[in-house]
Amino acid sequence: MTDGVYVGRAGPDGAANQGWLLGHFMPKGELLHSTDVEVKWGVHPPGDRRAAWATGEVRTALLVLIRGAFDIELRDRTVLLREPGDYVVWGPGEDHSWQAGAVETVVLTVRWPSLPGWRLPVGP
Repeated sequence: MTDGVYVGRAGPDGAANQGWLLGHFMPKGELLHSTDVEVKWGVHPPGDRRAAWATGEVRTALLVLIRGAFDIELRDRTVLLREPGDYVVWGPGEDHSWQAGAVETVVLTVRWPSLPGWRLPVGP
């Protein structure tokens, strides 16, 4: 990046960071580095499930269904996203997990602020 513009492709660009494209974890000084917001392009195989519940969350998140089906599990309800463009927003203190539907599913997630220490370990 030399002119303040970055052009990429979400799938390949996110592969190195579990789908995350923008956030505190990108190299400082690069356009994709931000402590304000994180953006993820999530591609999930059929039936994919989050490895563990996210608890003690201090950020706000927006998740938009692009393709497939996705369930966001909250402690008091499950939100079913079935049509492209369906979305859910949850705030600080909302424990959550998720599961992809029966077909490959694509979601776009935006979280803010971007904070270190909130990433699940990469599975085997």
